[in-house]
This record gives sequence, C-alpha cells and structure tokens, in this order.
Amino acid sequence: MFDAVIFDVDGTLVDSVDLHAEAWRRSFLRFDKTVPYTSIRQQIGKGGDQLLPVFFSDDELREFGEAMENFRSDLYKAEFLPQVRPFPQVRELFQRLRGDGIRLALASSAKGEELRSYKELTQIDDLVDEETSKDDVERSKPHPDIFEAALDRLGHPKPKEVIVIGDTPYDAEAARKAHLRSIGLLSGGFAEEELRDAGALRIFLDPADLLARYEEWVVAEVR
Repeated sequence: MFDAVIFDVDGTLVDSVDLHAEAWRRSFLRFDKTVPYTSIRQQIGKGGDQLLPVFFSDDELREFGEAMENFRSDLYKAEFLPQVRPFPQVRELFQRLRGDGIRLALASSAKGEELRSYKELTQIDDLVDEETSKDDVERSKPHPDIFEAALDRLGHPKPKEVIVIGDTPYDAEAARKAHLRSIGLLSGGFAEEELRDAGALRIFLDPADLLARYEEWVVAEVR
C-alpha cells in the first residue's frame, strides 16, 4: 500500500479545465491575440509560465506578459471561479485513503488563492496533509518542480511508495521526471492515449471511479 498520494486539482478534483481555457482565450483577445479555444485547451495543465511561451514571443512576453497574466487571474477569479464544480465523491475518496493511513498532498499549477477555493469547494481541507501550488516553485508542469516540492513537504518518502494522480499529459510527464508513478484521469478531457504516452500507468474516469475501483490501484498498487 502507498505511503502517500499526490493529487493534481484542476480537472482532477474539480471541473475547471474548460473555464481556464476560456479565461485564457479572452485574456489573449484583450492583448490583441486571437488563438483558437481548442489550441489553448490542449495546453491547460501548465502554469502560465509554460503556457504563454507556446503562443507569444519572448519580446511580447517582456512587453505585456505579466500584465496579461494578472488580467487572466482577475478575470478567472471574478467570472469563472464561481462556476467551478467539484467532481463527485472527492471527499469520500480522500476519507477512504486517510482511513487506510495514506497521506494526501495537493500539487497544483494553480495559484494559492485558487487552491484554497478548491479545497473549500471539495470539502477536503481537513483531509489534506500537505500542498504545493504555483506560488511555491519557479517552474510549473510539465517540469517536476511542484511534485518535488510536495515530496519535500511529505518528508521525502521513497518514490515507490508514492503515486501521482492527474488529468493531463503534463501531470504524467512531471511525475515521470520526478521519478514517480502516475495514474491518469479522463475527467480533464485528454485522451487515454495521450495520458499513457506521457507515462500514466493506469487510466480511470474520475475520482468516483477511483473510489469504486479502489482495490485495483491501492490494495494491488500500480505497477
């Protein structure tokens, strides 16, 4: 059985991927850049430090990158954050894991303020042992920094005793770079093949499916 499970949040515990993509699309328009929604959505799971260079030049980012990130952050908090909904049975899943003595950590590319809102929304604040967000690291996913920070806060358990759960290829890639195994969820809208190609060992639908098939990945573990 695992010592710890590290969870991504957006698209994994809460249904927010589409909302993030639309917030970025509108922010790009505010700075005279038209990018198809589908192109932006494919990049959700990265923090702004990794997402913006996909669409903007270094000169553009020096000129207005920080202002654009601030605009998106304010827009998301004001208009989109109130629309976020938790996926079913998140709290029940966390309770089951904690009941088996497994420590739980959150590792999100979201900012700390958003992460606090998500914990309240999913009603897991009292069940989370440790957490890391974009505020704690210089580089967001697919770099391993956020997972490495989570491992540090968990007291450096052995990698074989930890599993990462996320919904994007960037979660799986970051986990692999941190020498951790990962499970992929389809709840974020990425294809199973994308998740497996990035390194996810098993695929489940969502948190409710993880709970329903608990023995398959916790008791038997993932290999």
